[in-house]
Amino acid sequence: MRALVKTKPRPGCELVELPVPSPGPGQVLIRVAAAGICGTDLHIYKWDPWAQSRIRPPRVIGHEFCGTVVATGEGVDAVKAGDRVAGECHIACGRCALCLGGQPHICQRLEIVGIDCDGAFADYVVLPAGNAWHLDPGIPFEVAAIMDPLGNAVHTAMATQLAGRSVLVTGCGPIGLMAIPVCKMAGARLVVVSDVTESRLALARRMGADLVLDARDGGVAERVRERTGSIGADAVLEMSGHPSGIRDALQAVRGGGWVGLLGLPGAPVELDLVNMVIFKEVRLQGIFGRLLWQTWEQMSAMLRQGLDIRPIITHRLPLERFDEAFERLESGGAGKVILTIEH
Repeated sequence: MRALVKTKPRPGCELVELPVPSPGPGQVLIRVAAAGICGTDLHIYKWDPWAQSRIRPPRVIGHEFCGTVVATGEGVDAVKAGDRVAGECHIACGRCALCLGGQPHICQRLEIVGIDCDGAFADYVVLPAGNAWHLDPGIPFEVAAIMDPLGNAVHTAMATQLAGRSVLVTGCGPIGLMAIPVCKMAGARLVVVSDVTESRLALARRMGADLVLDARDGGVAERVRERTGSIGADAVLEMSGHPSGIRDALQAVRGGGWVGLLGLPGAPVELDLVNMVIFKEVRLQGIFGRLLWQTWEQMSAMLRQGLDIRPIITHRLPLERFDEAFERLESGGAGKVILTIEH
């Protein structure tokens, strides 16, 4: 089979031929149909300091994917050959205190597909059967391929009460863009977004944001207060991970409000906790991954009810054009880039 592999500890990847893996006990073999490129994959492709600390080549990369089950290992009965599935990339141990306490998404021994084990930028991938999510018949493969990041948006949005409330989304990468219609579907009365890239701000308008702010102009918090009767946003979904985005989030949220932190800073962030958090009694919540399997149920229901995330898919390229796909993503002018796997 073809597989996109980080073969050596240096920038770039190679498309190579590998044997088709065999599913072991409790596993399934999936013929991949489509896969989404994530910012994490770009870190690995560029071989930045995070990737150097985390990846041990050779490694087949890629963790956002969907496809069709073609074989099952011993003991698998809930999934069968021919099932259309999306992959949950977080593999929990099922035995640690957090797993046993109902929080497998933050398992103490968590493994991630495409990072700790071989991933899905390939013709075939092996996955624990319990990580294969059955797809509704009406969900197209290009949407199913990005249910993993959609789950990040749904997990963040559903971590607080949004019905009738004002929301600010800081950062209009693919997950931030997905969060816009998710917040609307959850009942938010006002969805404001901020970013620094014009193409992403344009996509935010397409996704239904009520107010789109260019953070390069400054004054994000002031504009939010103007739109909310001087009080500030009830809830903020911080998706950028950039220090200025985090500060905008904390300045724009109202006293007693809620901020969900999903974006990952590249370095420690200095904050005025006294005035931004403590005196305002702001509630901060870190968000990681997806709740298993509550988030998958929620986003599947939203997709059945008409949630449309296809406008953020700006590029669809075959696997062999992976270099072009990564260049598109790195340029900052792309939304979501999908790799199609043709057999």
